[in-house]
Amino acid sequence: MKTVGVIGGMSWESTVSYYQGLNQGVKRALGGHNSAKVIINSVNFAEIEQMQRDGEWDKTAEILINAAQSLENAGADFFLIATNTMHKVAKQVEASVSIPLLHIADTTGEELHKQGITKVALLGTAFTMEQEFYKQRLTDKFGIEVIVPNGVQRKLVHDVIYDELCMGIIQSRSKDDYRVIMEELAMNGAQGVILGCTEIGLLVEQTDCSVPLFDTVTIHVEAAVREALR
Repeated sequence: MKTVGVIGGMSWESTVSYYQGLNQGVKRALGGHNSAKVIINSVNFAEIEQMQRDGEWDKTAEILINAAQSLENAGADFFLIATNTMHKVAKQVEASVSIPLLHIADTTGEELHKQGITKVALLGTAFTMEQEFYKQRLTDKFGIEVIVPNGVQRKLVHDVIYDELCMGIIQSRSKDDYRVIMEELAMNGAQGVILGCTEIGLLVEQTDCSVPLFDTVTIHVEAAVREALR
């Protein structure tokens, strides 16, 4: 079994889901007392979040580069960045080590392609929804059209992530707001919705939407389990 390296802590609320999912996946596959071989480097999200707001992405890359190198030195065979937004600096981080990165947008794109999705809605932080590093990768590699909510809705989605979900706060009002946004996106032609922030799956589930939801945590973890057992 390969050892999975995880750069976590962004936020730790969703990193818990990663650790649990990796172990559950290995146990389902192998049975008995089997569990995943995992090394986690969990960063301080307060530092990252401040740098994001200040636009200091090179500094965030330095933190993740140090984390990736520590995972490699500790014996990880491949690694995950357990957040969608920080894949903005994935190229720099991947280039700093010799072990491969399992990219969250690639695993998501493969799942969308497998299910015949050609037009998908994306929910996530403002950085993920508004910048091209994530959307363009899905379009370029998988030919998938990506749509996002309008400006007011994007701010709402972003604020709920940072002010509530990253703090472990689950509000029924926010769940209702997300439902409305997802249904509007479906009416605009989205065949599915990417939960493109690793915390959103803490708030909404498939019963909250009329089109398929693609939880990036679940997809990323399942791909990691397959790679670990390959």
